[in-house]
Amino acid sequence: MSETKLSHFDASGSAVMVDVSEKPATARQAVARGIITMNAAAFAAVRDGTAQKGDVLGVARIAGIMAAKRTSELIPLCHPLPLSKLTVDFHLLPEQQAVEAVCTARTIGVTGVEMEALTGVSAALLTIYDMCKAVDKGMELGEIHLVEKTGGKSGHYVRAEGGYV
Repeated sequence: MSETKLSHFDASGSAVMVDVSEKPATARQAVARGIITMNAAAFAAVRDGTAQKGDVLGVARIAGIMAAKRTSELIPLCHPLPLSKLTVDFHLLPEQQAVEAVCTARTIGVTGVEMEALTGVSAALLTIYDMCKAVDKGMELGEIHLVEKTGGKSGHYVRAEGGYV
């Protein structure tokens, strides 16, 4: 296995923000996903739009978008990016009593948008938890991962089916 040098550390081992001033701006996109699994009552409330706190998926979509736009304020050493596209979409998974969140982030810039996509998914799922916790405190967030990324020095990445072995 080849050793990869971590870019957020200087020669003395101190954490630093990576200097991207010499990099060309390119089109970049990242897609991340995650799921939240819940009991039957919570899933029905989300599916049917009957949660006491209101439109769970609508509020979660806005929360995901807002969080992704503030990623550089939430994640140390993360560069602020002008996002040109940011979506959060949901898929109901009735057989699992789960909701899948998918966040797509796009920019033309000098660094990738993976962290924005992952932050958007995480905040969307946390919002679903917050809005449904009165019905199910045992909900489980999981499988949050980068699905695909394009652009930049490392090129095109697509997660292998099933993730890591």
